[in-house]
Amino acid sequence: MLEQKVLDYIHGHEQEARELLITLAQIPSPSNHEEKRADFCRKWLEERGAEGVFIDEALNVVYPIAVTKDNPVVVFMAHTDVVFPDTTPLPLKVEDGRICCPGAGDDTANLVCLLMIAGYLTETGLAKQLEAEAAAGTQSHGLVLVCNSGEEGLGNLKGSRKICETYGKRIREFYSFDGGMSSLVAHAVGSKRLRIGVRTIGGHSYSSFGNPNAIAQLSELIHTLYQIQVPAQGKTTYNVGMISGGTSVNTIAQSAEMLYEFRSDSREGLAYMEEQFEAVIEDMKSRGVEIETEIVGLRPCEGDVDRLVQDRMIRLASDTIEEYTGSAPEQHPGSTDCNIPLSMGIPSLCLGTYEGGGAHTREEYVVIDSLLPGYRIGFQMVLNYCGHGVEKQS
Repeated sequence: MLEQKVLDYIHGHEQEARELLITLAQIPSPSNHEEKRADFCRKWLEERGAEGVFIDEALNVVYPIAVTKDNPVVVFMAHTDVVFPDTTPLPLKVEDGRICCPGAGDDTANLVCLLMIAGYLTETGLAKQLEAEAAAGTQSHGLVLVCNSGEEGLGNLKGSRKICETYGKRIREFYSFDGGMSSLVAHAVGSKRLRIGVRTIGGHSYSSFGNPNAIAQLSELIHTLYQIQVPAQGKTTYNVGMISGGTSVNTIAQSAEMLYEFRSDSREGLAYMEEQFEAVIEDMKSRGVEIETEIVGLRPCEGDVDRLVQDRMIRLASDTIEEYTGSAPEQHPGSTDCNIPLSMGIPSLCLGTYEGGGAHTREEYVVIDSLLPGYRIGFQMVLNYCGHGVEKQS
């Protein structure tokens, strides 16, 4: 349970948090182009007294607290990118108890929660207190708060990768605020994403009739890939998400391409799909089809994680969410920023701090009444690692 002074801070800053969500949600931030949101987050943190904030080469906004040269760290992050390609302000409206905006929930609401926690740590002086405790050797670990890039789509988890590269095995535990508070993701779904192109000689649709058509060949490839039988164990999937090609209605297509992915919640499932995919490609090449493949995304499955630590993190998050919502979250596997640390054997967990709907659609919304309990969840999760602000259970 949070101490009363923390609850008072959250309640006293509720309107500020709502206004921050409304402002931040409208800032365009497609994956790999998160510069505007990153700059906004850095400035917002610095205006509230955060020291040592920096933007790394992956466009992560990093706020290290009580991080010494070699002490262990606990990471908390929420991603700045959204799935939408907009480069102009995203359309937002507030109605019927909802904040409606593409990306408002995934992941802007969680990002606001992380920023408000950072604001509390700086404005109350707790960040400086933790720094002093770390210098004196009485604080066993540092905190790394990250407004991270590249979680969505072809962002390919670049932000999480960079944080794990920077801090490596120093990371004791890793949390991502992502999704709604009705679920926990503690098991990684890995994936491989490819751009696949087919080329032919093409020609005029009448005078060159009979020449191979790249669209027809790509269609044959898609049909064959969709005949693959997935393994019975666990869950393995595949999907063609985009196709393009051709020149005109009276032109035999010279080129066509698609984006294709396969996913699995096990390394064995990914390996199986890799083997099946390569067999299909090699068969078509052997029949004279000109095919090129390019890997555009790799998300690993998890490695050997300390289950005792992982289970403790799950209990902590589940109990905290139930305390403030009255309902325990459901656990399920997923593809999140936690894939990278999990693949390194670092205990990691993804949880959310809001409720809403329509994620990854233009109709996305956040339920305003869910934000206050969500902030309490987020604050308690972080303050558990500060030794301050959470009442000790007798």
